[in-house]
Amino acid sequence: MQKIPIGISALMSSRLAYGCWRLAGTWTPAEVTPATEQEGRQAVIAAFESGYTLFDHADIYCRGMAERIFGQVLREVSGMRQQILIATKGGIRVAGDPVPGAPGRYDFSAEHIIRACEGSLERLGVETIDLYQLHRPDYLADPVEVAQAFAQLQRAGKVRYFGLSNTRPSLVAVLQAACPMPLVVHQVEISLAKLDCFTDGTLDQCLQNSLTPLAWSPLAKGLLGDGNNPNFPLRNVAGKVDSVLEVLDALAAAHGASRTGIALAWLLKHPAKIIPIIGSTNPGRIREAVKALAVELSREEWYRLLIAARGEPLP
Repeated sequence: MQKIPIGISALMSSRLAYGCWRLAGTWTPAEVTPATEQEGRQAVIAAFESGYTLFDHADIYCRGMAERIFGQVLREVSGMRQQILIATKGGIRVAGDPVPGAPGRYDFSAEHIIRACEGSLERLGVETIDLYQLHRPDYLADPVEVAQAFAQLQRAGKVRYFGLSNTRPSLVAVLQAACPMPLVVHQVEISLAKLDCFTDGTLDQCLQNSLTPLAWSPLAKGLLGDGNNPNFPLRNVAGKVDSVLEVLDALAAAHGASRTGIALAWLLKHPAKIIPIIGSTNPGRIREAVKALAVELSREEWYRLLIAARGEPLP
């Protein structure tokens, strides 16, 4: 698969990333079974064999089980670790952590960042994380404290590069100003059903600062592809979905591609070099997504999809 650089870094990523949030088959650790673990391992291997080299995690995914399942694959597949990039995220604390009554919240304290990163290292079974991201914006974030935590992790050889996820552009700017190293990615939800990044300054900032946008849920959890997984239900999505699907199908027929391929090609065309994160655990769909790289949409086709997603003409 074609590779591109990640931000201002030495990292080279496949044009599509594989998202590991569904590897356990559930959000609840008690519901994980040997069968769901095996399905998760098979999905990772299918992605690796299809040319995906960037694998995205978070400590919150099934409370660390997704990272553990991935770690098992690394032990099983000889040489895989040397050929891939591992990304993970921390900063979300669930209700009851560390004591009963504690609310679910976000935590960018240096203590929590370091502890969360070390927990991910242990579960993944690796010595270094290639790309570590803060997951959701802590309203009490102290930029100096964040910078100190990042520097400590980097000096210790535990993390190579850093990024952010789901963060407003103003906080990205504040944190970058405080950090001695460049932030290299911003992971946000981007799809034909979620257009905010095109208007809230996020993609403009990525272009200005050479941040690579990582697009989670690029198919709106399957809504723009082959359907939604009931174990990971859709939230409300923006846009006129029926109109979008109609245009997707028309363009798919014109290009000899699938609906999935067109929806991903729409993201790939943006000059910020968006990397869509594919989250399916179906090996066939994981392989099918790669075909999007062969689709080149015209500007007219791109805007046809945008207008359908907006549900109204451009002003």
